[in-house]
Amino acid sequence: MTKILPVASGKGGVGKSIFVANLGVALAARGKTVILIDLDLGGSNLHTCLGIKNRYSGLGSFIYKKEESLEALLVETEIERLYFIHGDSLLPGTANLPFFMKQKIIRGIGRLMADYIILDLSAGSTYNIIDFFLLSFSGILITIPETTAILNLYSFLKTTLYRLLHRSFPARSEERRIIHNFIGNRIENSDLSFANLITNISSFNQESGALAKKQISAFFPGVVINMAQSDQDLAIGRDLRNISRKNMGCELEYIGFIPREEGIYRSIIERLPFFILEPDSRFSQSIDLIARKLISTLQISTPRLPIDNDDLAELSNTIF
Repeated sequence: MTKILPVASGKGGVGKSIFVANLGVALAARGKTVILIDLDLGGSNLHTCLGIKNRYSGLGSFIYKKEESLEALLVETEIERLYFIHGDSLLPGTANLPFFMKQKIIRGIGRLMADYIILDLSAGSTYNIIDFFLLSFSGILITIPETTAILNLYSFLKTTLYRLLHRSFPARSEERRIIHNFIGNRIENSDLSFANLITNISSFNQESGALAKKQISAFFPGVVINMAQSDQDLAIGRDLRNISRKNMGCELEYIGFIPREEGIYRSIIERLPFFILEPDSRFSQSIDLIARKLISTLQISTPRLPIDNDDLAELSNTIF
C-alpha cells in the first residue's frame, strides 16, 4: 500500500527540504521504495539537498503538457530504491496553479507506485499548499523551537482545519456558509473553539455535524521539531499541542526531535545527504528513528493518541 506523506511548515528556513531528502534516504536504506516530489513550486531546491543537478524535466513539463504523466518525470537517484521528481521553479507560472491543474497533479500522484511518496511542499498557508497537505490525514509538520515558527505552524494548522471542513461540504451549502461566518471569529483568548463551530453545524444538520467532528478527529498530523538544542525545547511542543487541542480539538503526534547539527550544510556543498555523509551523527540517528516510526505506523490500524506528552519525553530521552 502506498503511503503519501506531505511535509509542510508554517514558514521557511526550518530545514524542511533537508529533512525530506534525508528521510527519503533513511526509508530507502530500510528497504522501502520512495518517491520524493518537489512541490515547492515557487522555490524548489530539493534536488540540491539530494545532490542532483537541475537538468531533468520536472513538474513544469507536466503542467505545460510536455509530459503526459508524472511517472515520465521520475529520476533515479544514486541511492537504491529512491526516486525523485523535480519541481521546475524556473518555468514561469508553476507557483500559481489553477484549480484544474492542481487536481491533475493530485490525480497523477495517486497513480504513482511506491511504498512512500513524500511531498516537499512550499512554506506558508496558501490553499494550493493546504490542498496538497490534505492528501493525507497524517502529513508531517516541521518546525523549529522559535516563537515565530511555532506561531506560523499554529496558523497553518488552523487554516488547514478550516479548509478541511469547508471542502467536506458541497459548494453554496448552508454548512459552508456557517464555516465561512465562523472564520471571522478570533478563537484565541476567547471562549470560542472549533467545538462551537461543530455545534453550529449540528444545529443545522446533525449528520453534517457528525461528519465535521469525524473529519477533525481523523486529522492526526505528525510534528517534527528540528534544530533542537536541549530537552527544554520540548516545552514549545507541549504548548503547541495544548493550544491546538483546546482551540481546535486537533491532536498532534510528535514523531521527531532533531538536534541542531552545525555541519548540516556541508552536505549541500558536498552534494550528498547528511544521512550518508555522517550516518552516526545524532541528526542521522534522529532521522532513522522517524523512519522506523513511520514504518511501524503502517502496521497500526488505529493511531495511538499520546497521553500526557509521553511521546515528547520519549523522543527527548532517545536523543539527549
